[in-house]
Amino acid sequence: MPAFDRSITLKTYSVYIMASKSRTLYIGVTNDLERRVIEHKRKLIPGFTEKYNINRLVYFENCGDIRAAIAREKQMKGWLRAKKVGLIIAKNPTWKDLSEGWYGSEPYRDPSLRSG
Repeated sequence: MPAFDRSITLKTYSVYIMASKSRTLYIGVTNDLERRVIEHKRKLIPGFTEKYNINRLVYFENCGDIRAAIAREKQMKGWLRAKKVGLIIAKNPTWKDLSEGWYGSEPYRDPSLRSG
């Protein structure tokens, strides 16, 4: 029987919901939630979240398998807004930015992230 290889790490995938101050929602999937949230906050990826200033992490759940994460993302994107809001309120009734404090006091100037 082969020895267990400790250098192999299990990936975690996250399905997440970001919101703007006016509660416009964005649902995404990533293999690095902290990196992806900072990309939204710093507007590093052009598109919907940049245009509507969607920069607050209001919900996330982890999956061990990318296929499960993508299926969950598609499922949630298919829901009516009321069901998405209900999911957020069940776990985060005040719509607090769940990434608050992840990056120290200045998330937009994290030197470990490059803008290009």
